[in-house]
Amino acid sequence: MIKGFEYHTINCNQSVIHLLYFEPFEPSEYLDRLTSSELERYHQFSHIKRKREFVATRILRHQLFGFEHIHYDINGAPYIDQEGYISVSHTNQLVGIAVNPKYQVGFDLEAPRDRIIDVKHKFLSEEEKEVFDCNDIKTLTQIWSSKETLYKLAGRKEIIFKTQLLLSKDAFDNWKGSIINPHETRCVKLNIFEWKGIVITINADKIEFE
Repeated sequence: MIKGFEYHTINCNQSVIHLLYFEPFEPSEYLDRLTSSELERYHQFSHIKRKREFVATRILRHQLFGFEHIHYDINGAPYIDQEGYISVSHTNQLVGIAVNPKYQVGFDLEAPRDRIIDVKHKFLSEEEKEVFDCNDIKTLTQIWSSKETLYKLAGRKEIIFKTQLLLSKDAFDNWKGSIINPHETRCVKLNIFEWKGIVITINADKIEFE
């Protein structure tokens, strides 16, 4: 692995999460890991933080799959031929790619931040306010991370987090998400855990439809 980068893997049921932690680096030194279309996109970014996240993700992709093209199925889910479905996320000097060989995977990384308290009204439903401790930063981060994961499994882009991505939990503290689409509801079991202070969320099984 390249100096200044740390690679880790986490197994989650049938999915594998690949993580790449990076120290501040000069992204222009690693442009050989980008495809021609990625290079065009890279040059549209002006902020160094965004450039680093973009390049670090491609360094990780290149380590795992080389220059394999990322395809999208009819629901917009990304996948790589002969490798399976993938999902990508990043936060605070950390990028990740989750891979599942059989079914669509949604995955999110979130660093807890105090300001989430100020925006919780934008993504919490009335029912969720009754079920969860919505004054706790960790819990709110888990909720936001879960809804980001559901969003990646929704099969559409325009969606309202507060009313169309809904969360519940059972007596054993197992979390479940419901994606409310116009002609169907997608039900998702969620696996939520912490890794070095980062909240990680991934679907624990394939999507069920109602």
